[in-house]
Amino acid sequence: MSLRIATVNVNGIRAAARKGLADWVTERTPDIITMQEVRATIEQAQPLIPAEWHVTLDESNQKGRAGVAVLTRNAPVEVRRTLGDDTVDSAGRWLEVDVQHGEHVVTVVSCYTHSGEVDTPKQEAKWGFLDAQAERMRELAAERDFVVVTGDFNIGHTELDIKNWKGNVKRAGFLPRERGYLSRMFGETDAEVTGVDGSVGAGIGYVDVGRVFAGEVPGPYTWWSNRGQAFDNDSGWRIDYQAATPKLAATVENYAVDRAAAYDQRWSDHAPVVVDYAI
Repeated sequence: MSLRIATVNVNGIRAAARKGLADWVTERTPDIITMQEVRATIEQAQPLIPAEWHVTLDESNQKGRAGVAVLTRNAPVEVRRTLGDDTVDSAGRWLEVDVQHGEHVVTVVSCYTHSGEVDTPKQEAKWGFLDAQAERMRELAAERDFVVVTGDFNIGHTELDIKNWKGNVKRAGFLPRERGYLSRMFGETDAEVTGVDGSVGAGIGYVDVGRVFAGEVPGPYTWWSNRGQAFDNDSGWRIDYQAATPKLAATVENYAVDRAAAYDQRWSDHAPVVVDYAI
């Protein structure tokens, strides 16, 4: 029994709803949708979503910022909104939802990692979040067979994930230390993993579904700057992921990035990432 999970940074659900979000949902018929940068309260978001969906939202403490959601066809079995301790800035950035699918409970996470900014408090907040994210992902993988952490990680893992990687090696989103977190995340469980920054740590064991399915090719990119001709030239970044535990990743039937046909047909600056799991 297939389970279609889609993830997308909507860049504001109210704007996305005006520009065509509902049409995409109708066409793609996902079973679960995870969203980032919802930028709305539950009272503002609920009327924009058809009544048949169950909406679980974690709002940011800052009005009009961040916010993550998980939309499910059936009511969740359990919901968790806490990541790390009180020092971690995770409000509106981490949401775990357990969903019953046939005989299995699948844990689906909507994650919106900080964008960061080199040598500022924003980057310090990102490091703290990444530490907590890595720890929690390890815990989930140890506890459960079917886990997928989805969303905007705000990091391109390798040179294949950014069109202009040479111009971004000193910028947040492609810093060697940031990329090291993803190397450990996608490293074999408990194996020694050396990041491009020289850091050494134990692999967490998740599978980068997009990279495995697409192979060692540029992209496919999921975000494009609104500046210049980035979208038209496909000068993008692959920063939106579905990171699955091995048992869940082994069931993947299809992976797609729903890139709009033209710039003026986009309803977000990110494209949805859609994966079919045969469970």
